[in-house]
Amino acid sequence: MKIIILGANQVGSTLAETLANESNDITVVDSDAEKLRELKDHIDIGTVTGHASHPDVLERAGGQDADMIIAVTESDEINMVACRVAYSLFQTPKKICRIRSSSYLLTDKLFGKYGIAVDVVISPELIVSSAISRLIDLPGSLQVLDFADGKVQLVAVKAYYGGPLVGQEIRLLRQHMPSVDTRVAAIFRKDRPIIPEGSTVIEADDEVFFVAAQENIRACMSELRRMDKPYKRLMIAGGGNIGMRLAEDLEQRYQVKIIERDAARCAFLSENLNSAIILNGEASQRDLLLEENIEDTDVFIALTNDDEANIMSSLLAKRLGAKKVMALINNPAYVDLVQGGEIDIALSPQQATIGSLLTHVRRGDVVNVHSLRRGAAEAMEAIAHGDQASSKVVGRAIQDIDLPEGTTIGAIVRNEEVLIAHDNIVVEPDDHVILFLVDRKRIPEVERLFQVGFSFF
Repeated sequence: MKIIILGANQVGSTLAETLANESNDITVVDSDAEKLRELKDHIDIGTVTGHASHPDVLERAGGQDADMIIAVTESDEINMVACRVAYSLFQTPKKICRIRSSSYLLTDKLFGKYGIAVDVVISPELIVSSAISRLIDLPGSLQVLDFADGKVQLVAVKAYYGGPLVGQEIRLLRQHMPSVDTRVAAIFRKDRPIIPEGSTVIEADDEVFFVAAQENIRACMSELRRMDKPYKRLMIAGGGNIGMRLAEDLEQRYQVKIIERDAARCAFLSENLNSAIILNGEASQRDLLLEENIEDTDVFIALTNDDEANIMSSLLAKRLGAKKVMALINNPAYVDLVQGGEIDIALSPQQATIGSLLTHVRRGDVVNVHSLRRGAAEAMEAIAHGDQASSKVVGRAIQDIDLPEGTTIGAIVRNEEVLIAHDNIVVEPDDHVILFLVDRKRIPEVERLFQVGFSFF
């Protein structure tokens, strides 16, 4: 697939590397020649220096025969104009646009064929705030992913000493929970993946990914760790787009406080939020945190634009008694350094955004893609089409499907029914199949598995 990526920022660079490794023809456009040179030094891609929305620049990038354009520059306006230019001049089949300002997202009429000609709108702020919201609604989780409109969830938890299943084989899961069907999709032990089998023993500190129907998730979590009490009091550092969206989502269910350094922004937040308490100050001010009873706070969430400020304020909040802290980290080099120590969860907006972007890039009928373990693994939801003659999955039992190494099927959603994957379940047409891949290099093989072609007749 020939793809033009506009923007050599963190999202664009990571996306280019991901897609180039999957044998796509990638060209990156940016006005910063130095950034492009650094990118080209370690990835086999084409680069074009210039203004991303200019017709001549898009033409030099190969706009005439591009299959897709992905506009992820830091400017919403440049992204939208570039998509319109690509459609008007080259009739580019698919145009994906990153939009950060909520003002552009208030109406559906702005986008589409007769609007700005954007096929898919990606909002990083909305994606990240939704991910945090799911983590807060499910205390103790490290990652919570929705599939099939929320009917199925894939949840990552850390196994603790004292959990009923810790030190026991996975096959005993059914004995512990005879009325709940679940499947362990993968285990990461000391950052190395383990493909789970019935005889696999879960150890303390393992990061366990399991899949279950949404209503059974809490019961499954309790087998691996002591259940955290439901959260009540939240403190958000940073009242920008993500902080505001998160507060809007949570303020009716939790006690929410926002610390924001800019007085004008504080006034805006107080006018637009209903019950959240707005505090003007620095989240790294020890006295302010103590005055606001940080020791009674269940979750402190640092969401400013400054990685270092987020890390330091989170460490301070944890030291002063916050029960759990989360920090938004833009620099991927920092994420692995801080996650799991004093900072409970490091949130990477790039990885969250890239997961959404990949949903629209994958071949076959892939409706959901989530990046896991900071991009090391991937979970996807694919729809099975065809029949036994034209498909490699339809009409076959799970045990008979030739899955690539390191790939497991976690669940199947058939109409409204959730079927946890067992060897004897037969895949039917239009089933939503949820897969877990610990080796992302196998993605093209999985895509081919779900493509229907004449070669199978």
